[in-house]
Amino acid sequence: MGYDSVVKKLIAIVEDEPALRENYAAALARTGYSVKTYGNRQTAMQAFLSHLPDLAIIDISLEDEAEGGFDLCRDLRALSAELPIIFLTARDSELDAVCGLRLGADDFLTKDVSLPHLAARVAALFRRIDALRRPGNAADIVRRGALSIDVEKMQTTWNGTPVTLSLTEFWIVHALARNPGHVKNRQQLMDAANVVLDDNTITSHVKRMRRKFQQIDAAFDAIQTVYGMGYRWVE
Repeated sequence: MGYDSVVKKLIAIVEDEPALRENYAAALARTGYSVKTYGNRQTAMQAFLSHLPDLAIIDISLEDEAEGGFDLCRDLRALSAELPIIFLTARDSELDAVCGLRLGADDFLTKDVSLPHLAARVAALFRRIDALRRPGNAADIVRRGALSIDVEKMQTTWNGTPVTLSLTEFWIVHALARNPGHVKNRQQLMDAANVVLDDNTITSHVKRMRRKFQQIDAAFDAIQTVYGMGYRWVE
């Protein structure tokens, strides 16, 4: 998956309402992105199997599939751990947001969001990738005990076993592990990542991350919650 600054980044929009789909596509195209649109899960997945976009924006309800977007997110994560995924949906319940984040989405927005704000959130996700891949970070390998993070390849291992992390999860681990013992509050994590997430979103990502490490090592406890303050990496 390429993030070349010369080639336009490709954004896929999966939305079953034609007017909304075209509004989003036009707004992002004006911002300088290449955009492809899909009206249902099946046509989107068929295209993704041939060529992955650089970022996907997905509605939860797709035609006659009330949770088709969740299924699509799950399938996309099987194809790529680091592909940035945003849910953009009329469903605004906390349960839907938590479900989306547990499936590996990087952001969750409701359809009352303004088009400039949507473009800003998209740009924030791309900035996070660019920041990790700056020349100064290209050879950066972070090692903390059993943890190894290869920034250039965006790969994380624990005791030599790969840990499949989404872009957001990778960033959080990277930010914490670079400064072991230092508490990072939620605002600091957001500032470092150039992204806006609410407290519940950060918490959901951390819980999902821990589960992934614990699937490899049941005794994993390196990400410590400092109640009322934030999180830190302990060795």
